[in-house]
Amino acid sequence: MIKCMWKTAFFFLVWLCNDVVSKRNHTLKPRVVLPETYVKEMRPPSRKGQPVIVEFSIYVVDVNSINVEDMDFRVDMFIRQTWIESRLQLPDDIFEEGDNHVTLPPEFFDNLWHPDPYFLNSKVTEIAELTHKFSSVTLYRNQTVRYAARMHAIIACQMEFQLYPMDIQSCPIYIESFSYSNQKVRFKWSEAGVTINPELKLLQYNIGEPLRLEETNGLMIDKEGNFSRLVVYFRFERQIGHHLIQTFAPSSLVVMLSWFSFWLDLDAVPGRVTLLVTCMLTLVTMFTGLRADIPPVAYVKALDLWMAGCMMFVFAALSEFVVVKVLDKQYQMNKSRAQEAIPRIIPVRINGEKGSCGTVAAWEGSGVRCRKVDLTSPASPPATTPAVHSNPAAPTHLVGERRQSILQVAWLDADTGQERVLWREIDKLSRIVFPALFLLFVTLYWPVLLLKTKSSSH
Repeated sequence: MIKCMWKTAFFFLVWLCNDVVSKRNHTLKPRVVLPETYVKEMRPPSRKGQPVIVEFSIYVVDVNSINVEDMDFRVDMFIRQTWIESRLQLPDDIFEEGDNHVTLPPEFFDNLWHPDPYFLNSKVTEIAELTHKFSSVTLYRNQTVRYAARMHAIIACQMEFQLYPMDIQSCPIYIESFSYSNQKVRFKWSEAGVTINPELKLLQYNIGEPLRLEETNGLMIDKEGNFSRLVVYFRFERQIGHHLIQTFAPSSLVVMLSWFSFWLDLDAVPGRVTLLVTCMLTLVTMFTGLRADIPPVAYVKALDLWMAGCMMFVFAALSEFVVVKVLDKQYQMNKSRAQEAIPRIIPVRINGEKGSCGTVAAWEGSGVRCRKVDLTSPASPPATTPAVHSNPAAPTHLVGERRQSILQVAWLDADTGQERVLWREIDKLSRIVFPALFLLFVTLYWPVLLLKTKSSSH
């Protein structure tokens, strides 16, 4: 038992010594590479008047989310910086046989000069170089330094939603040196440039290709100078499939459902009103839910025009019902008045009294119109004798006026001779006009939207 404990203690001491030696080697290597006169605050020497060239490359691992409410997007990426540090002393013993580079621990980066880049439009940045959890420093025989680090950043993006939900967002990332102007340090994209993970997939967007890379000089007023700046533009194309299923198709069906009211009889007032009001409330509820997905912008979006058009069609169907209901009420009122104005034939006993009718009397309103027939001469024309308290002018004027009122809401077809009612004709015409106008609205809406989307993408 004691012998076994001694063996365990011996192996522990050997492991501890090896660990100390390995740590010592890691700490000694940088001292060998850096000269004693090295000052990390001073940039590497270059030709007279020429800035130090720092090359950048980015590999995008993932885009976590595109937040339209806060107008930003989150990105995980590897950033690689490369520059020449001519002050390094690289003995051959630090390179393994056959290799032209050596990888040093991340802590060695703190002893080196670095271009001090930062993301100009970043809200929150967690750079691996601050903690060295996911970073590496590689030195090459030609005194080239390559520093690679993984970072997570929240990048602000000024988004435009005029073409929503077919909008294309162009979101840039600006990389700029914080301490050195463009006369001292110049940033440049490497041959690799920016690469996106081919397996990257987003829920509502597609990352368009190709990415646009720029090298510019930005004037910083607070630092009184021009600073070298790298720009990469990410192109996010919104997928329309989700909105076709969740928005455009349901709203179109609601509009079509409102057309069923044209086939319902006018006496079914509760049915028509309930159908049309339900369609209107459905569109309003749908529109309210869609507005919660994007920030309350001050301009009109393409989706607003679509929903406003759908609600206008449903409102027009409801207005059509009100119009035909008023016309039907007018028609029924005029019809009842016309029936009351028809003369009624009253049989009268034949007598010889003065002022009485010889054969028949017709009662119209307040007067009696009598028609006397001469029995002795059948060929003679009939004579009309007004009765007592009669008003011959009133009935003729009243009947003509009522006939004119009836003709405003109903008329006789010249071909068939059947009565045609205005409100019924409006309902029949609406069955064709409303679908035709909605089809015209759709055929105008989508081509214009597609053309504007195509023009904005260039």
